[in-house]
Amino acid sequence: MFESVITGAESSVASYCRSFPRVFDHAKGAEIWDAEGNRWIDFLSGAGALNYGHNPEQMKQALLEYISDDRIGMSLDLWTVAKAQFLNAFTQNILEPRGLDYAVQFTGPTGTNAVEAALKLARLATGRSTIGRFTNGFHGMTLGALAATGNSFHRSGAGVGLSDTQVLPFEGYFGEEIDTLAIIERLFDDPSSGVDLPAAVLLETIQGEGGLNVASTEWLQGLARLCHARGVLLIIDDIQAGCGRSGRFFSFEEAGIVPDIVVLSKSLSGFGQPLSIVLHSRALDIWKPGQHNGTFRGNCLAFVTARVMIETYWADDRFQKALARDAIWQTNRLQRLAAKFPDMVTGLKGRGLMQGVVCHDPNVAAAVGAAAFKRGLIIERCGPFDEVMKIFAPLTISRRLLEEGFTRLEDAFRDVSTPSRHVAA
Repeated sequence: MFESVITGAESSVASYCRSFPRVFDHAKGAEIWDAEGNRWIDFLSGAGALNYGHNPEQMKQALLEYISDDRIGMSLDLWTVAKAQFLNAFTQNILEPRGLDYAVQFTGPTGTNAVEAALKLARLATGRSTIGRFTNGFHGMTLGALAATGNSFHRSGAGVGLSDTQVLPFEGYFGEEIDTLAIIERLFDDPSSGVDLPAAVLLETIQGEGGLNVASTEWLQGLARLCHARGVLLIIDDIQAGCGRSGRFFSFEEAGIVPDIVVLSKSLSGFGQPLSIVLHSRALDIWKPGQHNGTFRGNCLAFVTARVMIETYWADDRFQKALARDAIWQTNRLQRLAAKFPDMVTGLKGRGLMQGVVCHDPNVAAAVGAAAFKRGLIIERCGPFDEVMKIFAPLTISRRLLEEGFTRLEDAFRDVSTPSRHVAA
């Protein structure tokens, strides 16, 4: 009944439901159940929006208490106690320990809106209109963010020309032997290159949708120096790789760089509540009041859960150390999987809790994803051809459930390699 109601009303643009055709009803931690009581392990985590799992208890209790007391739920950009408490927790536990002095800009609730704000600010601050974007980058589906996105399928949905960006090669795009920083430097400095000096460059340090491509510490440091020397702002899109997914709160911490602008969303609320912010240097705080706004930039319910998330997991380094251990475990487990299926897997990609295996054939990856779903595992693919199986389990998942999920994934690879073993839906 539920499925017919949804399919009869919902637009054909919906996508995840095509890969995971069930009517889901409830979830806890890393587990999700459909309306008929069937159970799945969740290696999708809301495409990175549920780093702390479904309905984390401490955040849920704080949210229930807040709502039951008739506290402010939606506030535009008015000052509220919930906003003040979030900002205090974020400043004391995230920014100050890392030596970061950013102004916090609340944008509309989606990550793509925050990207739009970052691009507008860079152009406003520099007086230049062009943005440097990177091969295989993904930054959102609104027009400005889409112009900075590499995927041709997503770009084709715009319906208009996508302009004012220039594509630059990400590290390793032409192979390990090609120094892409040298190419970028030459393009910026050669007055006949046809590449205008941009207002900013926008990049993910780990390209989530683009195939889990990782920028090395040395490359990021070199890019930061290159941009700084030429007055080009450095924007890090940490929407998917941030909030702990890379192993640290910010994905750029390991490189020791300080971006001019940082974009956060997805798991920032800790609970799946929509919340997006732009962090920018104080020198860039040149907005006039209302120059970028949005009705739902004051989601106090998200402020509540975000504060609890920060105080619970980031008040000291214990959680970060646990993530480091889990990252090593996942790498070892993926190596074992790759060794068992050398005819199907060509290598590993990613970093931290943002890893995956590369399949030699995108059709194999699609078949493995379908077989995994039949075996009770929800897992996504990424990469230019959707050839990478992407492990995005909640950061808080137990080792027991993590092992169970990997066993199901391994069984799915075995099903595809020996089709007679396929299990029924």
